[in-house]
Amino acid sequence: MSRSVFLTGATGFVGGATLKRLIAEDCSVIAALRNVPRLFDEDVKIVLVDRFDGDTAWKESLCGVDAVIHAAARVHVMNDTEADPLAAFRRVNVEGTLNLARSAAEAGVRRFIFISSIKVNGEGTSPSSAYTPEDVPAPVDPYGISKLEAEEGLRKLAVETTMEVVIIRPVLVYGPGVKANFRNMMNWLDKGIPLPFGAIHNKRSLVALDNLVDLIVTCIDHPAAANQTFLISDGEDLSTTQLLRKMASALGRPARLLPIPSRLISGTAALLGRKSLSNRLCGSLQVDMSKTRSLLGWSPPVSVDDALKATAQNFRDSKK
Repeated sequence: MSRSVFLTGATGFVGGATLKRLIAEDCSVIAALRNVPRLFDEDVKIVLVDRFDGDTAWKESLCGVDAVIHAAARVHVMNDTEADPLAAFRRVNVEGTLNLARSAAEAGVRRFIFISSIKVNGEGTSPSSAYTPEDVPAPVDPYGISKLEAEEGLRKLAVETTMEVVIIRPVLVYGPGVKANFRNMMNWLDKGIPLPFGAIHNKRSLVALDNLVDLIVTCIDHPAAANQTFLISDGEDLSTTQLLRKMASALGRPARLLPIPSRLISGTAALLGRKSLSNRLCGSLQVDMSKTRSLLGWSPPVSVDDALKATAQNFRDSKK
């Protein structure tokens, strides 16, 4: 029997890949969009919305839906120009999410899958520790705070209604089509630019797009996923130096990495007002996904090396 899935964020990085997987799984998909892309799968039912907040009307669109996958969000941005960034994040990520979830519960939706963020846990770990789903949340920025508040509202809704809630907190997601800093690093490596990251001994968890999507789809039906929070990674934590070397290999380029001490990089970045970037490059952030493995019997189906090869191939193809 085909499952009916309501998907938000279907034109985004994670949502777009999730849409392709749902179609491959023969799911009946309803996608909520602000506008219709020129190229979009004709088998997908589209619901157009002019905004995503606490006033959006959803109920009629959710009739007969088995599960909602909520991947849309106001995402973390550098140099936010909003006068009140937290209010802007709350409007979409909290009020918009809980409005959709309440409408889903009223429509009889069985399960609501929320794509949250590891930023709910915090911004970094020591090299000998890792975040778990049971840790006391410690978000720092408005994005992380808004995701935590949405999680809290969803858990309360799960207690008050019969709808099951699943929360997934991904770490940095990469894969074909990745943008921002990850793509910038590929650009630098592809051009053979010497980089001062040859002596960084941090540890960071990453997750390949295909691995995240596989977990999302697993959580649609898995009975043990109900009302649980999961952390996810590739299961192979890397230093920035190791990641750049693997990435260069996937691109077929030499890794020109200069062995500059990380403390010097961090100090220079702080002087230039780029402390947050240096924290991501030099600091550690690891997750313990033993709960995800044990409770769901799930393991990442794609290795880091294979995921980087696919990412590099897409990068090369996009430059032709």
